[in-house]
Amino acid sequence: MANQGQNFANHTRFVPAFHYVALPILLVNFVSAVVGLFNGITWDASLHVLVAVALIIVALFARVFALKAQDRVIRLEMRLRMRELLPEDRQGRINDFTPTQMVSLRFAGDAELPELARKVLDENITKSTSIKKMITDWQGDYFRV
Repeated sequence: MANQGQNFANHTRFVPAFHYVALPILLVNFVSAVVGLFNGITWDASLHVLVAVALIIVALFARVFALKAQDRVIRLEMRLRMRELLPEDRQGRINDFTPTQMVSLRFAGDAELPELARKVLDENITKSTSIKKMITDWQGDYFRV
């Protein structure tokens, strides 16, 4: 992806081994367990369904937990960037940004960040997609989870 250049259209990250292999296998396992349960409700069949559900939950939460940890690091990075780039009269409002706004602004280049940050706060723009679409100088983040 680094060769193409990252932008709004291609910035989401899909991990083929997770999205296209592990999750489908877990779903097939779940469907198989449910079918087995309909063939006869036994302790083993019930346990198979519960384990299948638990595996899906574990896989999804592993992804969510990694993304939340990443978002915390991005928020810290953005606070530091904003302290360097925002005019002094705007620095007092850095903590007014929501986590979603911070993570979305992450992709803005240094030159456009101060004005874009002002606009996001002044107009109370809260939707991630709306903020990202306003970015003209997209700075790719090739280390996202």
